[in-house]
Amino acid sequence: MKQLLGLLFVFFICAAAPISACGAADTIRVAVQKTGTFAWELAVIRAHGLDKKADLAIEAIELASPEAGKVALRAGNADLMVSDWLWVSRERALGARLQFYPYSSALGAVMIPPSSQIRQLADLKGHKLAVAGGPLDKSWLLLQAAAKLGGLDLKSQATVTYGAPPLLAAKMADGEMDAGLNFWNFCAALEAKGFRRLIGIEDLLPQFGAKGRVAMVGYVFDEDWAKAHRDLMARFLDVTAKAKDILASSDAEWDTIAPLTGASDAATLRAYRDRYRDGIPRRAIADEEADARLLYRVLAETGGRDLVGPAEQLSPGTYYNLGPRD
Repeated sequence: MKQLLGLLFVFFICAAAPISACGAADTIRVAVQKTGTFAWELAVIRAHGLDKKADLAIEAIELASPEAGKVALRAGNADLMVSDWLWVSRERALGARLQFYPYSSALGAVMIPPSSQIRQLADLKGHKLAVAGGPLDKSWLLLQAAAKLGGLDLKSQATVTYGAPPLLAAKMADGEMDAGLNFWNFCAALEAKGFRRLIGIEDLLPQFGAKGRVAMVGYVFDEDWAKAHRDLMARFLDVTAKAKDILASSDAEWDTIAPLTGASDAATLRAYRDRYRDGIPRRAIADEEADARLLYRVLAETGGRDLVGPAEQLSPGTYYNLGPRD
């Protein structure tokens, strides 16, 4: 009888207590693309047991596109996704209570063939330029704004071709384009083939007043959900930061995750490693937000309402600041 009463006592305690208190880890659902860098970090987290040490279960919901992630987040089928602060700001201006926390400051670059005579941004005039991501891509808008400071209108003075990142990377590799603006991982793969970086997008930011590298992409989540799960968020962010630190300091770790990166050879893996490390955010949230406000104005002026919606400046509350834990 005493044993039965003891079991009933444990049952009622577990029913009233948080899940983690009764032996099951708290779960956080992250909507990610299968080929994205979060898969690399998650492999490190699990290999080192970082999630278990934090009493955390990270469920990766693999989706085909960023748009699918946005649908999953809105529908409550995911707790977090990876997107950019510009979209979060636009959504807040339209009434959605989303927030952003920096994930990576790795940005694209303008790549040129090894033998190219192009030496500076002005030399792109009259050349064929491939642009990944479409006419409203943030890197493309920043590149246009920087070129205009030097008197060059890239849209009218270069032959611009838009397309999917892998397709344009292949056209660059085949010599069909004089230069190409692509996402950071495709640029890294081209670097491994001997292509040169004419200019990285991060190199343009000081011209607009930014004080450092800006994390354009980050974790996006519902503000009310984050308030209700503040300790869970703190543990998740701590675990992912530790995974980044491991990838930043251990070359051997990259050999372990190599199959996940899709790198075709050692040179490509090294390029991925180096550019990923460059993109690990190290700045205070307040500094990130201050620079984002400056870049927002540049992007709004170049991309217009089609890009930013009704807000003329970064929406208040866009950035999430964890603050002190209880």
